[in-house]
Amino acid sequence: MGPVLAGVLQLLALMAALALAYKPLGTYMAKVYSSKQHLRVEKWIYKGIGADPDTEMRWPAYLRGVLAFSVVGVLFLFALQRLQGVLPGSLGFASIDPDQAFNTAVSFVTNTNWQSYYGEQAMGHVVQTAGLAVQNFVSAAVGIAVAVALVRGFARSRTGELGNFWADLVRGVVRILVPLAFVAAIVLVACGVIQNFSGIHEVGQFMGGQQQWNGGAIASQEAIKEVGTNGGGYFNANSSHPFENPTPFSNLFEIFLILVIPFALTRTFGVMVGSVKQGYAILATMGTIWLGFVALMMWTEFSHHGPAFELANGAMEGKEARFGVGASSIFAVSTTLTSTGAVDSFHSSFTGLGGGITMLGMMLGEIAPGGVGSGLYGMLIMAIIAVFIAGLMVGRTPEYLGKKIGSREIKLAACYILITPALVLVFTAFAMALPTPANSMTNSGAHGFSEILYAYTSGANNNGSAFAGLNADTQWFNTTIGLAMLLGRFLPMVFVLALAGSLAEQKPVPATAGTLRTDKPLYTGLLVGTIIIITGLTYFPALALGPLAEGLA
Repeated sequence: MGPVLAGVLQLLALMAALALAYKPLGTYMAKVYSSKQHLRVEKWIYKGIGADPDTEMRWPAYLRGVLAFSVVGVLFLFALQRLQGVLPGSLGFASIDPDQAFNTAVSFVTNTNWQSYYGEQAMGHVVQTAGLAVQNFVSAAVGIAVAVALVRGFARSRTGELGNFWADLVRGVVRILVPLAFVAAIVLVACGVIQNFSGIHEVGQFMGGQQQWNGGAIASQEAIKEVGTNGGGYFNANSSHPFENPTPFSNLFEIFLILVIPFALTRTFGVMVGSVKQGYAILATMGTIWLGFVALMMWTEFSHHGPAFELANGAMEGKEARFGVGASSIFAVSTTLTSTGAVDSFHSSFTGLGGGITMLGMMLGEIAPGGVGSGLYGMLIMAIIAVFIAGLMVGRTPEYLGKKIGSREIKLAACYILITPALVLVFTAFAMALPTPANSMTNSGAHGFSEILYAYTSGANNNGSAFAGLNADTQWFNTTIGLAMLLGRFLPMVFVLALAGSLAEQKPVPATAGTLRTDKPLYTGLLVGTIIIITGLTYFPALALGPLAEGLA
């Protein structure tokens, strides 16, 4: 079997698995967030944190809950890292430096999981399990909660109430993420992923020195890392490490875990707004972009010319031989079109255009299908922009799901789509203009520029993957990327929740003959075009200086 055919067959198998999980998982999640009943364990949690899960919140109160919970998470994780040197189970590792502790705390709380350290050489069992793994669950649940609040904004009328943040957070963890991660961890252990609390042990000589490996609760962390679109690796090599991802089947299974909740949330959206066709329209948009990017990535990585490419049947540099070009291409697209950031190959070693595709996937806003929760609310913002553009074309006040899109709504949507590009481009410009940050680049020219552009794109979009080649463990990058992650995560949430509150206060507008049908293929095409054009106009100059210049050279 040729490598191209193998890649296509894996893609078809993945699509079939996602199709089978779509309806039951999406419907289940809609029931979770619509239920009035509380499980016993949930009642214990509410009592412990002093929250009343039945109290409805308007958007300012919901936002305060999101921010307060996240601030506590950052402070706790920062303190845990700074105290690592005196904690049991630290494997002898020292406490983390303040700038790196800040960067890592922000990274995991914002669901970014950017890592400027070697995981197996810096973090002990306590920080990995009590700190990083816990944030993998709760940061993902925060994203889903904000998305559900926006969906309620569309579904409700004449009220500003969006539900209860604490109830949404706890249900997301207890009823969705924990069960899925539990099952996924068992599958990964069966595939050969390790799960233990062993210490550091010698495994033999390597390049004149003693080689060491340390164990850990890797299967359980790998499971929630992918299910929650987190992406932080237990080892520096992330999902290309055989302890995290040992076989072609585990690789395909991990891609499935990355995509299953973001795609299924479109079904949740359709059920909660009372029209599954609207969910299918959003699904079709996400699926079209994702499949198009996979096809484009496979073409760039398989079709390059030259003796080395022809002998390897593709661009194999930076890719694991046990996965090959096809599976690596699917993984790279899936991890950058979501907010996962896990990697089974190194994107810096992709062809020039292939590296550009990974960057463009993040620059779209990671909405196809995006991160858990963040992908759905990002796509719904773009849906509002699309109906606004359609309204301008026909001279009619735009409507979406029975809600008028007025000046307040479009201003909030515009602020949402502008904040992340502003962070990416401003931080990249400063890093290139100042002398010290540029010294961290391994490469010069277009590829070196791509290293820095990728780093801030990954941070501000809460992706977390790295282009490699950039020494990001400096005070400049730890601090500025940390700020990009914080602002890129929580400023958009402000606009999303304000928009949800504004929509929930409206009364529904009856559909007329002039209403744009947003559940039809014509609208799906308009939405895809809107996403590509807005992103292209925003980032094209930067892409032209980096991956496009390298790919066309």
